[in-house]
Amino acid sequence: MAKTVFKTTGKRSDYTIEVAPEEYVFHEGDLGTDMYIIHEGQVEILGRVGEEDKLLAVLDKGDFFGEMALLEDRPRAASARALTATRLLQINGATFDQMLRDNPEIAVRMMRKLSRRLRETDDLLKAALGTSGTAGSSTPEMPTPDLTEMHMAGPERLIHAPSGMEFSLSRGSETTIGRKDPVTGIYPDVDLTPVDSQRSVSRRHAKIYRRGTKFFLSEEIGTMNTTHLNGARLETGVPGELKPGDEVRCGVVALRFEVP
Repeated sequence: MAKTVFKTTGKRSDYTIEVAPEEYVFHEGDLGTDMYIIHEGQVEILGRVGEEDKLLAVLDKGDFFGEMALLEDRPRAASARALTATRLLQINGATFDQMLRDNPEIAVRMMRKLSRRLRETDDLLKAALGTSGTAGSSTPEMPTPDLTEMHMAGPERLIHAPSGMEFSLSRGSETTIGRKDPVTGIYPDVDLTPVDSQRSVSRRHAKIYRRGTKFFLSEEIGTMNTTHLNGARLETGVPGELKPGDEVRCGVVALRFEVP
């Protein structure tokens, strides 16, 4: 059985939930009024398919789940089960808005998650109608862009000197930098998880823009820790020109930008 510990942190009171491996935090169909942030451990999200539970995602420290029941006041759409010994921060409606003020990155990730779901629902509706527009619309169907080149690795690289690891930029016009995000289902072009043991890099931390022969670095909205270019702090959304040999630092991860 999950162990609940009540504690006071800063300006608000929080419940910390300790969950043993293979123990469920909640089941699909349960009524829920709380969401959870993983403080330690891993949690798997399971969806019921027939008589079996299908693995949908594995969440790690800093990830959140259960927010839809809190926002919509509806039964849980999936089950959550601890994969390892896990400590969770339980957020109820009374502390939800304070949590968003304290953790803007979580708010942005929630919006991205909801945006992705809305886009997927829109795509399913269009497929069902057999059109790229709404029923009865006279808007001509737009061709589907070829994304192959956008996701191919380009010759430009970000080099992590301490480990010797190299991260190739995308051949497309934009390269996202961060850590894989199973909550939103969004994965960056450059995943710094292997070199970020402190988890200082936000899930979607920064972006490199390719404009002709020039490159620009910009910090993403909702980034918790800072982004630096050659030691200078970048303001969110204000790009700085990136040149060969420049140092890029996302959180505590320092990288060198190189071109062939």
